[in-house]
Amino acid sequence: MKTRCRNGRILLVLLAALMIGLLPAAPASAFGRITQVTAEVQGGQIPPLVAQRMRDSVQVIAEQVVMGRPIADRYPQEEQLIHEVFDKVLVGYTVQSVSIHADGEAAAVSVALLPWDDTVSRVAVDTRIEGMPPEVEALVRQDLQSVETVFDDALLGLPVAATDWTNGVLKHHLNDWLAAHLPEFRADFDLEPAGDGVMHVHLTVFPRLPVVRTTDLSMRSDTVPNFTLLSHRERVQQTADLLVGVPVAFVERHKEAFESLIAHSLDDLPDSRQIRLQSQVTIDSGERLHIMCRSNTRYFRLRLTGWLDIGRKDNSDHDLMFRLHGGHMLSSRDELFALLDVYPQDVDWDWQLGVRHALSSRGDGELRYDMRGKRFLFGVRQQLYPRWWIRYEYRCLGRIGETAVGYKLHDFLSLELARDRQDDWLRLIGNF
Repeated sequence: MKTRCRNGRILLVLLAALMIGLLPAAPASAFGRITQVTAEVQGGQIPPLVAQRMRDSVQVIAEQVVMGRPIADRYPQEEQLIHEVFDKVLVGYTVQSVSIHADGEAAAVSVALLPWDDTVSRVAVDTRIEGMPPEVEALVRQDLQSVETVFDDALLGLPVAATDWTNGVLKHHLNDWLAAHLPEFRADFDLEPAGDGVMHVHLTVFPRLPVVRTTDLSMRSDTVPNFTLLSHRERVQQTADLLVGVPVAFVERHKEAFESLIAHSLDDLPDSRQIRLQSQVTIDSGERLHIMCRSNTRYFRLRLTGWLDIGRKDNSDHDLMFRLHGGHMLSSRDELFALLDVYPQDVDWDWQLGVRHALSSRGDGELRYDMRGKRFLFGVRQQLYPRWWIRYEYRCLGRIGETAVGYKLHDFLSLELARDRQDDWLRLIGNF
């Protein structure tokens, strides 16, 4: 059918050139010549997109035949030529009549069409998404919700025999619609008449490059030990890998939905629900997708840290220590907690009970009681910058104050420069 359309256009040019040469030259008129041509097509329920293409075709033919002709009351030969040429180009319609009316130097060309029997009264679109997992496909279909209007605008009321003739218009209109609603995918379609005026459209959607090639997942927590998240890493990784093969721009546009999907893959696990874990996921889009998952609980705090003091003159048996922190949040600002300190060098341990209160969004204070040393301790900590902090701790029994400035190297290792009235030292802090 496309070959027939191409041949029809060639025939159009040849016939127009031939007829222009054969038409008898009219005497020059005092009223001048035609300098402007407009086209109009009528013929029942012509789909808007098809009607526009018909008007464009008639416009081209009319400009070749009428433009530059002397102004006259009638143009019988030109009307006959447009009738014959346009009728050969069309499929699914028959040209009933052509009329040309001149208003000064502007000519209006009106073409009346008669559609063939068996027109399209209903369009059924069947969409297939290539290569996308169900979770991604659901979002693609959400963006494709109104794609049926593209085919309705081009097919409803169209004779079934004319559907091949309109493929170019339909493809162009579909591409424009995808550019506005789903620019990360391209589409192809097949038309299949089903009888009784029903036209089936088989629409296939493909991803465009670039797509996600690999995923880089990181999991962190400030309220539970990081190593406890490792048991669920495989589950979260499987969810993250759903994005492999998905267009990068589509991931960026639906970033919030994918971040929520990955977060729920961890938070909906039974043991995560027991401690009311809540995860915040951040996606950095690209062909290599970076995913940061930070999981915390509002009601409990369970942390395991260890530190090594370097350069300390006294208390060398306690230079290496592991601390287990277990707490319960009484409110968003208050915590009741217990500390278990283990010193592997001399196989010793201490434990403390305490309360913590958030003094501001970046600072907090705490009061602790050393159950073995029979002494109170209190401390304050202020976050200066995202990686820097300062803290102060006072031990009542010995009346010793300790000041420290800390820096976070990364999520698993920090440094502190500490000092009291007797000594100063460097502390390495590991977060497990």
